[in-house]
Amino acid sequence: MVEKKTLRLAIPNGNLQQATVDLFCKAGYNMTVSARSYHPTVDDPEIECMLVRPQEQPRYVQAGLIDAGFTGLDLIREARAEVIEVLEVQSRISGFYTRQVLIVPNDSPIREVKDLEGKRIATELVNLTQDFLEARGVKALVEYSYGATEVKVPLLADAIMDATVTGTSIRANGLRIVDTIIESRPRLIASQAAWDDPWKHQKIEDIALMLGGALAAEGKVWLSMNVQRTSLDAVLAILPALDKPTVASLSDPDWVDVTTIVDEDLVHQIVPRLKKAGARGIVEYPLNKIIE
Repeated sequence: MVEKKTLRLAIPNGNLQQATVDLFCKAGYNMTVSARSYHPTVDDPEIECMLVRPQEQPRYVQAGLIDAGFTGLDLIREARAEVIEVLEVQSRISGFYTRQVLIVPNDSPIREVKDLEGKRIATELVNLTQDFLEARGVKALVEYSYGATEVKVPLLADAIMDATVTGTSIRANGLRIVDTIIESRPRLIASQAAWDDPWKHQKIEDIALMLGGALAAEGKVWLSMNVQRTSLDAVLAILPALDKPTVASLSDPDWVDVTTIVDEDLVHQIVPRLKKAGARGIVEYPLNKIIE
């Protein structure tokens, strides 16, 4: 009997869960999560999914207990894990981006990282903070925070290290950013053992290809239109494109079909101009994936 080959894939639970499942679905994997199950189902019999906290994924992947995972760069660095970073998720989805910053009260004398020498810092990412400070020759007492980190300054800590996207909440609480420790986006990661296995390696690369295609299509649409040859130059001058628009002949030699990919947020600006320039039968299609 031939042994069934399976890739064990960790999906993050918590804040990243739904956005990750949605991304996999857009990439072509029919993935669902039951309310009472820690094992998402996917329509690929070669993939075994399980929900694992993103903070824990790096060490489990490093140990080879999980073949591949999906977690943030900040958490990989916090775990000091040796894993293969296969794909960085460049996405407009806000949940897929964060930055870890050093924060102090507005009236704090701390202005630069060097001013943290000998100070007390509270954070949920102790290793990441220590590594950042040590690389800059700064010695400080870095303590683990079990939550509500923002309220610890100035009474319980001189500074904190916490996550933010825009900094709005920080400013609203009378705090300011001293420096950014890391900008973090999720990564598709793999264990060294899985990467060294030819079948698992290819399976992980296939997943990365499909996820990358879904990410490339994010915020883009396909436009198709008919254009008289006499108006073609005017229409092409309006169209942005990944490379160049595709122009195909039609049964009527005086007309051509023009197709291109554009940013969705530009459509309302360029479609009226295209019509004025002579384009007809303009159709907009949603895109799920762009595979280069």
